[in-house]
Amino acid sequence: MRLFFTKSFERDYKKLPTKIQKQLDKQLTFLLTNSKYPSLRIKKMEGYFDILEGRISKNYRFTFQIKKEAYYIHRAGTHKILNNP
Repeated sequence: MRLFFTKSFERDYKKLPTKIQKQLDKQLTFLLTNSKYPSLRIKKMEGYFDILEGRISKNYRFTFQIKKEAYYIHRAGTHKILNNP
């Protein structure tokens, strides 16, 4: 699997605190190596057919899609981003 980042994700990432950026980097590594890693807590988003969310920390999440052999990372931030994944 490969990672691709949307422009929305890139904007979100720059706004995250440095500590959260490092945690997200670690979680994305887990996503690539073992998508069932417990701390990711991946689940499908309610109301969306093909968008999933993963956990960065207690208060931060990221959203993504799986297409062919790639993860497309859409958003990252507080729970508020889940309103517009």
